[in-house]
Amino acid sequence: MISLKDAMATVTQQRVRGRPAHPSGPTFLTYTPNGKQLVTAGSNNVVRVYETGSDGEPTNLDDCQENNTAIAATNDFFLAGSEDGTVCMYLLDTFTYEKMLTRCTLPIRDIALSPDGQWAAVASDELEVKVVNIADTYRVLYLRGLPKPAKHLSYDPSGTYIAVSCTDGIVYLYSLSTEEPEIVRKIDGLIRTLETESELSSRAVWHPDGRAFAAPTAPRDIQVVSSGDGERQRAFSGGHMGDVTALAWSPNGALLITAASDRKILLWDTKTQKVLARYDYPNVINMAWHPHENIVSFATSDGELFIYQNFLQSDTVPLLEKTLQPAPFIRDPLAETSGNLRKPLTSGVKHSADPRANRRGTPDSLDDILGPDLVGDEDDFVSDDDGAGYLGEVNGYGKRSNGHLDAIDGFDHKRRAIHQPFQPTIHHSFQPGSTPWRGNRKYLCLNLTGFVWTVDQDTHHTVTVEFYDREFHRDFHFTDPYLYDKACLNENGTLFSCPPANGTPAMVFYRPHETWTTRADWRTQLPAGEDVTSISLSDSFIVVITSADYVRVFTLYGTPFRVYRQKSSPSVTCASWRDYILTMGNGPVGGDGSTKLLYTIENIKRDEICQSEDIVALTEGAKVKNVFFSNNGDPCIYDSTGVLLVLQHWRTPGQARWVPVLDTKRLERLAAGKKEETYWPVAVAQEKFHCIILKGEDQYPYFPKPLLSEFDFKIPCSTSTPPEDPENSKALEGPKLEESFVRSSLLLSLLEDLVTSTNATHTQRTELSHREIEADKALLQLLNVECREGEERGMKALEIVGLMRDRSGKMVEAAGKVAGRYGRTVLQEKIADLAERRLVGIEDEE
Repeated sequence: MISLKDAMATVTQQRVRGRPAHPSGPTFLTYTPNGKQLVTAGSNNVVRVYETGSDGEPTNLDDCQENNTAIAATNDFFLAGSEDGTVCMYLLDTFTYEKMLTRCTLPIRDIALSPDGQWAAVASDELEVKVVNIADTYRVLYLRGLPKPAKHLSYDPSGTYIAVSCTDGIVYLYSLSTEEPEIVRKIDGLIRTLETESELSSRAVWHPDGRAFAAPTAPRDIQVVSSGDGERQRAFSGGHMGDVTALAWSPNGALLITAASDRKILLWDTKTQKVLARYDYPNVINMAWHPHENIVSFATSDGELFIYQNFLQSDTVPLLEKTLQPAPFIRDPLAETSGNLRKPLTSGVKHSADPRANRRGTPDSLDDILGPDLVGDEDDFVSDDDGAGYLGEVNGYGKRSNGHLDAIDGFDHKRRAIHQPFQPTIHHSFQPGSTPWRGNRKYLCLNLTGFVWTVDQDTHHTVTVEFYDREFHRDFHFTDPYLYDKACLNENGTLFSCPPANGTPAMVFYRPHETWTTRADWRTQLPAGEDVTSISLSDSFIVVITSADYVRVFTLYGTPFRVYRQKSSPSVTCASWRDYILTMGNGPVGGDGSTKLLYTIENIKRDEICQSEDIVALTEGAKVKNVFFSNNGDPCIYDSTGVLLVLQHWRTPGQARWVPVLDTKRLERLAAGKKEETYWPVAVAQEKFHCIILKGEDQYPYFPKPLLSEFDFKIPCSTSTPPEDPENSKALEGPKLEESFVRSSLLLSLLEDLVTSTNATHTQRTELSHREIEADKALLQLLNVECREGEERGMKALEIVGLMRDRSGKMVEAAGKVAGRYGRTVLQEKIADLAERRLVGIEDEE
């Protein structure tokens, strides 16, 4: 139903008289980028060029092809495509034919010019799209992989992507940044299936900011889609009663106009997706905004052209006068503030009217170098006594200007930097296991227990918690009016937090999975002005880090246990395991202008600090992507370079060090170079790295629920020189055994720390004995390789035996047998001597 207000808006619109441009049939139009001319083409062999602002007759080009089906223009020329499969180029200054750009075997359906006017994309009834260079028509790129012909083409404002609306009902997004254009995304279920000659539209029209495009859908709505991830954003819905035939953004993106088979043209507000005005014009199939003025032109299937001067009324003109407006995202990343930006260290420098005064106090100021006593007012000592023309270059202060000197690279930047506050690069805060918003969905938590995700429903969120083991836990789903944006999940319960909004403070909510009371969930509000930076959940405590750099510790049922301020600031993230918590924050600024990332580990129950403000070992420019404790309680991080590190000896103050246990860029599956994938870290358990494989350019997992993958640890040890014969597997055996020994020694060390620092179980102590044997087995296998290689490896072989930890003598005895098998008698004797010294307790002091 149309409201009374809408009806009045329809009646009071000025009626514009149509101009008979072409015979009845599909009619096409386009403005030149400078807006000076409007070019139209139709079913006859005449192309008309209208001068903007002139009421005179258009210029006719009578020697064009018949049955034109597409038109595109620059300031200098225009291209016309026709049903005979040709695309011809005509000059706008002389209105003459220039050349045939390309020819196809089937009818042309659309032409799109790149923003720089150097390339033309041509769609026809063939199964590929040609991208032809204007200057050199022999330079042609091909958009391949379409199952059916393309109906519409659209360049993004940067000229990097082309959106192809295919007749199979899918929008294909091609990247032109590589030598061979490739499909980077397919958006299915957006547009309807149409034939190429249909007057209905399925065109994907790019928003002027280049981050999204809009396309008509089967339910007669206009859906905005993010080009970055292909997710649906806001929609212009409920306006048309017929199928959409044309749409166009205003030059600044603040307005959208659409036409449909219901004989209506609608004007939409981009920000609110509301209809601002309705216009009664039937059979409109193409439309275009003037690039700079309040003019909209549209053509009908009757061959008529309408040039609507003052299209916008006085109440909507201000929208067109605005600067570039953002595309209508559900959650616009440009509009959201992360709270991670630091305030400027200074408030700026006031400038004097005297240019010399502005230089005083700077590091290279002559006044500072000489001191006040040595600087006088002798600013006019320069004289033109030699006739060299110095006075012609003297500035207003009697000093010779530097106009005669060439500019020095970086000089101006140096001067400007003096007056700008230094802004260090900091590590931004993040919630472990969560992802950013993608469309209206995001994961709040992903781990081995399950996952928590939320959907933005505009007025509220809906939260879903699902478990991998449904025999012990039941999935649950609830409506979230608090708009939770962070979550933690373990076997005991689920923890949520929400930011402050509309005068309501930030809140923390905990829901246990099992309870023997009527209600055990609880929520608490943080003090006004504090926002939640990160949260963590263990079997014993709940940890909340806030924007005030407070670390707030609660028991599982809401009793405040401890509050203190974190030393490193701003805070970054936190993780917890049993009674231990790990916090991270920004530390001192390094030589590269970035802050060092510091961490602290403490035992909350015993009130003991294990590591205090130690540095997180990251390479230059790297960031931490996730932090968590392994199932054995060892802190782990995964950085942006794809390396997984574990913290060794972290229970002993001052002894902790970060050890790489897996470099995902060195995985064998990537060795051939055929796979392009990255990995989203989830957990470390059973000495395996559990992750989600991300294909292509994806940086975060998305829906449907991704599958977990696991990789064994593989410490990036230095490899020996590759053998001359790559197929000789025995020659590669040594490096693998060396890595196995280093890895076994690390895992043994981690388990030793656990057993000695906790009330170890019998199973853990038995496992420790097995670990020692595994490490010695790796050495025994390595000894076998060295003995096989020859007598000259004897010294290294003896060294390997000395690394064995077994004190019972069985491993050393086995080592002697290995040496005897290969006839290394000298080595066998030395091994026997080593065994004897160990037996009597005499250590080798060399």
